[in-house]
Amino acid sequence: MTNTGPQIASREPGRGSLLSRLRSYLFFAPMVYLYTGVMGTFSLLSSLSDREGRIQHWFARTWARMILKTVMIRVRVEGLGHINPAQTAIYAANHLSALDIPVLYAWLPVQFRIMAKKELFRYPFLGWHLKRSGQIPIDAGDARASLRSLTYASESLRHGTPLVVFPEGGRSATGHLQEFMGGAAYVAIRAQAPIVPIAIVGTNEVLPMNSFHLLPGVVELIIGEPIPTTGLRVRDMDKLTMQVRQAIAEMYCSRSKTASLPETSGEAKPKPLLTPN
Repeated sequence: MTNTGPQIASREPGRGSLLSRLRSYLFFAPMVYLYTGVMGTFSLLSSLSDREGRIQHWFARTWARMILKTVMIRVRVEGLGHINPAQTAIYAANHLSALDIPVLYAWLPVQFRIMAKKELFRYPFLGWHLKRSGQIPIDAGDARASLRSLTYASESLRHGTPLVVFPEGGRSATGHLQEFMGGAAYVAIRAQAPIVPIAIVGTNEVLPMNSFHLLPGVVELIIGEPIPTTGLRVRDMDKLTMQVRQAIAEMYCSRSKTASLPETSGEAKPKPLLTPN
């Protein structure tokens, strides 16, 4: 993938007026930090007596809805009927913006955990919350540690804890779908749980990567049909990863203004690990 940093920089000045920027920097961003600090503190306190994480998930969902309402972002949701709250699954989504997580928390009707980079667990406050709320750390720099984390994730999934993963391993700077890592498929196959493909559309337009300029607008959350893994083995991981990517690509590229359907090849190989951003 080519470096698109200069293109992003050249687009940024055209995103709204000076008044829009001032509104974002002086109101939207401070309110998001305020919500995060207050709700995060209450969530941490609740973790002292909330072993199952239900109260913490309620705080996370409320935090997400407060943010979306404050910054005037409306979410159009399609395919909620494809989610069976009684069935444990992996929810695999493309990753465009820091707003993706609030969108998922606000609209996915299940209590889930997120697989996140181990580095995030080292930050004060954020790391405490990630640990206390049961999120799963992935160490990209240590293959054995990463495999242990993926095995732990599969056990959690098998015991009834849905997971949200970003198989691209980080946000897309261009809006185009990146290669997928194989961790989500590995976990799903080990647990014999379905993968539900999810396309998030438009969050990069209201909040691009590495920007604090939030624009009100409409984003889409499209939920596809679950992809079963019953009977699959670990050797089928690459094939399943490509199937999930194709499902998300078809939903995403049919709605996105910036992406086109990627070409696929039977010889293409997904990246081996999963390190969500």
